[in-house]
Amino acid sequence: MLVLSRKSGEKIRIGDDVAITVVRIGPNTVRLGIEAPRDMSILREELCETEAQPRKDSGMQDASAIAG
Repeated sequence: MLVLSRKSGEKIRIGDDVAITVVRIGPNTVRLGIEAPRDMSILREELCETEAQPRKDSGMQDASAIAG
């Protein structure tokens, strides 16, 4: 894992197509902006873990996953 320090407003580039900007740093959170091609899927990790588990219902999406 690569660990970098960045200040608010600074960017990290991943390849030619992806840029991550530190938008705001709070006491317990970091807000990031991600610029990437529209065809690239970007998900929070907890949503990936949820999708990997079988759904208990008939395929309806959980409201907490939508609100995220």
